Amino acid sequence: MANQPAKTRIYQNHHLDSTRWNWFKPRDNDIIIATSYKAGTTLMQTIVANLLFPHDDMPAPASDLSPWLDFRLFPLELALGQLEAQEHRRFIKTHTPLDGLPYFPEAKYICVSRDPRDVFMSLLNHWGNHTEAFYMAANSTPGRVGDEFPRFGGDIKEMWRDWITHSWFDWEIGGYPYWSHLSYALTFWNHREMDNILMVHFNDLRADLEGEMRRIAAYLEIDVAEEDWPDVVRRCTFEEVKKNPSKVVGEGISFAFEGGADTFIHKGTNRRWVGVLDEEDLALYEEAMAKLPKDFRQWLEGGTQAGMAA
Repeated sequence: MANQPAKTRIYQNHHLDSTRWNWFKPRDNDIIIATSYKAGTTLMQTIVANLLFPHDDMPAPASDLSPWLDFRLFPLELALGQLEAQEHRRFIKTHTPLDGLPYFPEAKYICVSRDPRDVFMSLLNHWGNHTEAFYMAANSTPGRVGDEFPRFGGDIKEMWRDWITHSWFDWEIGGYPYWSHLSYALTFWNHREMDNILMVHFNDLRADLEGEMRRIAAYLEIDVAEEDWPDVVRRCTFEEVKKNPSKVVGEGISFAFEGGADTFIHKGTNRRWVGVLDEEDLALYEEAMAKLPKDFRQWLEGGTQAGMAA
């Protein structure tokens, strides 16, 4: 197959260990939900869960059904055991770029992304609400490669400068102290013509949730009865999720975040960076974005509304 993805990188740090995928045994029609972070991961897990269980009969919260396989703090044998025991169609979360993943032609990949400035604002809530227990686990669990996960400093300008100009991995553009949001979706974008890779943008999900959900369902070859669609869509709206976030994220989220699920499911809104990032900050942003292909940049900032044909 022309231009088939290939694993050429290893991603290992305080959060990630991409080598954990080496032990994964794929099944036909596995769904792999791939995002950098704060770009619509949980929303996509919620969408896929409700498409697979359209009668509101999920056996567990969406994030529990869809384990983050490359998260090194969760024992690998438990994650693999959970997936092996599942009898429904599986949907697995990853934060590893495509060039760090083994490619499975029998799987369906969904890459979700978002304007980098919106991702950064959401990341402030995420990073700023980690528990002491989480910092201890990230930095003390055996097997960490590289430096410790730094604590949230509170200086937004300094954190922005680090995030947009410094990289944890030498080959990426920005992203410190996590991994690059700018480079992440590009690894999928470069293979977007493939039948088993779907690019989805957060802006499009917010602008036309039902339309995007129908597109995702068609791609995944999931048939939802027409009379079920209104409830399926309603259960995926931010407002509905915020009412009862425990249906989306399990109790284990309280280990990582002060306030648990209510903190983790935050605002889901865009353009909060306006009035926060100043001209100097946005000049750094322009320098970083200039390193990206023009068509990818347009899509990354705006989705299909920016002119990309999905």
